[in-house]
Amino acid sequence: MHPDQSTSFAPIATTHVLIVDDDPLVRQMIAEYLSEFEIRTTAVPTGHEMAQVLARDSVDLLILDLRLPGEDGLQIARQLRANSNLPIIILTGRKDEADRVMSLELGADDYLTKPFSPRELLARIRALLRRSRMQETTAGALAKIRAYRFAGWELNVRLRKLTGPNDEPVSLSNGDFNLLVAFLSAPQRVLAREQLLDLTRLHNAEVFDRSVDVQVGRLRKKIEVDAMEPTLILTERGVGYVFSAAVEVVNG
Repeated sequence: MHPDQSTSFAPIATTHVLIVDDDPLVRQMIAEYLSEFEIRTTAVPTGHEMAQVLARDSVDLLILDLRLPGEDGLQIARQLRANSNLPIIILTGRKDEADRVMSLELGADDYLTKPFSPRELLARIRALLRRSRMQETTAGALAKIRAYRFAGWELNVRLRKLTGPNDEPVSLSNGDFNLLVAFLSAPQRVLAREQLLDLTRLHNAEVFDRSVDVQVGRLRKKIEVDAMEPTLILTERGVGYVFSAAVEVVNG
């Protein structure tokens, strides 16, 4: 089988994975392994061809190599995340922790360093797809909510717009918005880091504590009077975080 060939291995494919890697052997290895589990794959060597596939076909998950000739994999991930919630697994030969953390903070959902086990890749694909479906269910529930109000603040869910006590708008990244919604959906309840990972699309077993803590720190700077002495997002040591303020839900 040609490594760049789009293939469907079941009469009705329920999962379509797009592989973007400049190494034809890696593309072929992943495609052939996933085919054993009736996962449809499309494998391409460049970000340009990736964009063409995304424009014409429905894709459930993206496997993206960071080191593409003449292209920046991190920039590709950032641009995708700005316009889509497509689950992304970063694949690279880089071993530095800073690269892993950067990938996740820019919007990737998971990270694998070459060489990797195809079995582990499959497990991570399945975990991300479960998480994605759970988030789609959550999104359905959010569709009934117009806004959340707390401590003089208002978050318009439909417009993704946060307004402060003095009616000043506050910009939110995709990660900020998802994290704030997670807190506002469960006020005055302790949320473990694992729960926040699932709800904010930050996941990597090696760096997840730091990823969540960094995201919480950024959100605190936007909504707390003093981020060093927070009163809204409190830390539960060894467990996670709790949103302390009362929250009003505005439906409609």
